[in-house]
Amino acid sequence: MTSEHSCAKFRLTTCTTKDNSMKNARAFLLLLWGLTFAVPAFAAPDESQIDRGHQVYDKWCFPCHGTGVGKPGTDALKARGQNPAVLEERTDLTAPAIKTFVRHGVLFMPTFRKTEISDADLDAIAAYLTRNNKH
Repeated sequence: MTSEHSCAKFRLTTCTTKDNSMKNARAFLLLLWGLTFAVPAFAAPDESQIDRGHQVYDKWCFPCHGTGVGKPGTDALKARGQNPAVLEERTDLTAPAIKTFVRHGVLFMPTFRKTEISDADLDAIAAYLTRNNKH
């Protein structure tokens, strides 16, 4: 391998790393914006929407954000000082923040397309995760 080829490979890796860092920074800023301007909904979601949210959460979110060993999302939040780290136990999440995380990802969390989690299902997840918030 020539040194010129090595340099090109290094530049590509560096550029990709910078692009990922910028993407993560943008997602984080979107989250902060959502948390800053989040306004609680005036009407509480109905039980059927919360139940649907629980089902969708169990399918898509629990594998990383649930209780137990080997849950990378819960472990990451715990390492960052979030208490409680289990999303279902939190009372500080807002619907806009949840939607931003799901659609744009954050750190190593992937994005979820509308073909994976529909807007209606995302609304249901938000209703489920915010059901214990004090409004």
